[in-house]
Amino acid sequence: MKLKNFVEELQWRGMIHDVMPETETHLMESMRSAYVGFDPTADSLHIGNLVPIMLLSFYQRCGHRPVALVGGATGMIGDPSMKNSERNLLDEETLKRNQEGVRNQLSQFLDFSSGAENQAVLVNNYDWIKDFSFLDFIRNVGKHITVNYMMAKDSVKTRLSGESADGLSFTEFTYQLIQGYDFVHLNRNLNCTLQMGGSDQWGNITTGTELLRRMDSTKGYALTCPLITKSDGTKFGKSEGGNVWLDANKTSPYKFYQYWLNTSDEDAEKYIKVFTFLDKETIENLIVEHKEAPHLRLLQKRLAQEVTTTVHSAEEYEKAVKASEILFGKSTSADLKTLDAKTFLDVFEGVPQADVSKEDLANGIDIIGALAENTGFLKSNGEARRALKENSISVNKEKVTDNFTVSENDLINGQFVLLQRGKKNYFIIRAV
Repeated sequence: MKLKNFVEELQWRGMIHDVMPETETHLMESMRSAYVGFDPTADSLHIGNLVPIMLLSFYQRCGHRPVALVGGATGMIGDPSMKNSERNLLDEETLKRNQEGVRNQLSQFLDFSSGAENQAVLVNNYDWIKDFSFLDFIRNVGKHITVNYMMAKDSVKTRLSGESADGLSFTEFTYQLIQGYDFVHLNRNLNCTLQMGGSDQWGNITTGTELLRRMDSTKGYALTCPLITKSDGTKFGKSEGGNVWLDANKTSPYKFYQYWLNTSDEDAEKYIKVFTFLDKETIENLIVEHKEAPHLRLLQKRLAQEVTTTVHSAEEYEKAVKASEILFGKSTSADLKTLDAKTFLDVFEGVPQADVSKEDLANGIDIIGALAENTGFLKSNGEARRALKENSISVNKEKVTDNFTVSENDLINGQFVLLQRGKKNYFIIRAV
């Protein structure tokens, strides 16, 4: 496979924060192996992890071999970088389950199975750290790095001079040594010559290059990308409900799609370069088209399409689009019935609900009762009659008259009936 210029690719995408001198030349000489570490503190990655995933994916597309390191050992300690306090340590069983989740998600972005020369490799640093005795580690690794060197790192200085009275535990202080040794191990066993990560990892990564130099007289390279921010100052990767996860059970494809669709113009222009595989010409044309008609939100729509399709699938993307259109009146009863229960509740999040027995629905409930007495959606039977006379009532997106009966045939997913007055006034009947 012909090598492409990886550093150049990242530069136009705005994905380089720091890069060690000569890295570009080193990568253009022959196929190289590079690694990125992933913290297995949850059983799913979230969109905050997408940048390092994209780094590895672009790396493989440029002809090199990506190595994804799941930090089973380092996850037991916790990285002090950008943290104000020490976090809880996870047990081995939890870590194992989390690693399995991470492995599955990475395989959506990286080729682990084609047999190509630059096929991705997945490793777990617990496999080589677990047999290291404490004495062996401090004799064979610790002696190569001075305390002065470790104290000069920003991640350490920030914690020691911060507001927190807790300071920094010895456990966390040793984190950079263990991460540094990972680089040595991967260089010896997989010929890894480059470590990549977010800009907050520069200190840990350069400890690795220093250990390589001192232990094996070998040169290692380092590259970091900027930490992604949002133009409004809020944290990237967070929604009102917390993290936006890659696991469909934690964040539905609909909500995932909505997150990208709702980005600002300024952020969409930045994100489409980082989070999609579209080429430079396509992206530049999209930006021009978007600026000519910003109300069409072309950038946001294409960004949401590309990322949702990559993470979930083209089919889930189509479903998310259909679900989005339901709120804007462009849908039918048939469209509603294609939604699974979770997506239905996501689309109509915050809409008031009332429980009605399945037995009552089997017998049929007249529309006036369904609007007023049985649910409380409208205040009285008189108000229900007036609304029906005005032709403003819909059941499952279809207009109904005063002789309509709500029955079990109207259930969406065997669970819900959607009542609507006018364009934006919704109510959900839940069958129990």
